[in-house]
Amino acid sequence: MNTTTNQSFTPLAQVTNPTVPTDAAAHYLNRRPQTLRAWACLENGALRPIRINGRLAWSVAEIKTLTGGTL
Repeated sequence: MNTTTNQSFTPLAQVTNPTVPTDAAAHYLNRRPQTLRAWACLENGALRPIRINGRLAWSVAEIKTLTGGTL
């Protein structure tokens, strides 16, 4: 799946924040952002986000574990 956006993302290995927003997490996991939102809603996805002031934040450590840290 190739998503076309005008946004560039920092390589996952260089991300220093503990969490990333949904759009970035979707990019790293090669999924659409709506897929991650569905995972959060249904609580049935590969990751579970944390909610910060009503927004979803995805753990960089868990994303690295799922991707094998290859990004």
